[in-house]
Amino acid sequence: MSVAVAIPQSSPGQVHSRLANREPAWVRWTLISLALVFLTGFLVLPLAVVFSQAFSKGWSVYASALVESNALAAIRLTLLVAAISVPLNLVFGLSAAWAIAKFDFSGKSLLITLIDLPFSVSPVVSGLIYVLMFGLQGWFGGWLADHDIKIIFAVPGIVMATIFVTFPFVARELIPLMQAQGTDEEEAAIVLGASGWQTFWRVTLPNIKWGLLYGVILSNARAMGEFGAVSVVSGHIRGLTNTIPLHVEILYNEYNSAAAFAVASLLALLALVTLALKSFLEWRLHASITPSK
Repeated sequence: MSVAVAIPQSSPGQVHSRLANREPAWVRWTLISLALVFLTGFLVLPLAVVFSQAFSKGWSVYASALVESNALAAIRLTLLVAAISVPLNLVFGLSAAWAIAKFDFSGKSLLITLIDLPFSVSPVVSGLIYVLMFGLQGWFGGWLADHDIKIIFAVPGIVMATIFVTFPFVARELIPLMQAQGTDEEEAAIVLGASGWQTFWRVTLPNIKWGLLYGVILSNARAMGEFGAVSVVSGHIRGLTNTIPLHVEILYNEYNSAAAFAVASLLALLALVTLALKSFLEWRLHASITPSK
């Protein structure tokens, strides 16, 4: 008489854990040490230098650098550009991800390629493209000048350049998440009588909310810290078209290092806050797609 023996199945994570534990201790500690040295040298120390230099001449110099009129203008412009570009990227990214993940249509591969285009094009090149199109000698420059419409060296050009370099982030976070979730829940909701709008608000959106927030945070961080594309289209007009990164560059080139590092510390704080939110959302996103036991 044969006896059936049930062999417990191991999850991929358990398999990888067992394989890792087979490595000698010196290998694990060497890899961990190399990672820590790399992170310390290229992440922790630069951030520490930014804050130490920002406060090197005291709190009064630090505060005065932040409340100076050109600095305040740069902060306001940076917030304005982010407030315009991030919501537009949210709408585009959500729409593109929904179309790619939930529907089959001709041109899907081309759409995915176009979404990835800003990752492969230098930001400086993207800025030059807008100058070529909307500059005084550009394709539409004459018409814009005749109608007294300013895009290059003005806020609209900065917004357009920022949108170009940031629009993949939301879509690229949502596409794999929505593809992994499939369409079963949406189809069930429609069979039960829900409209397309109700299905989106009550089924699709709750399932992707953490991934959506993750993409928005990354898009916002890139929008506020973008330098290359904005530098080309801004004209570097103090108090008018300088964002925070451009203002830091001008201060540093004028050998006003304390003020430059003081303003740069705002971007460093943004990076730290983004990192903390990113870690939290990664945890929530992993928890939302991992089946409960």
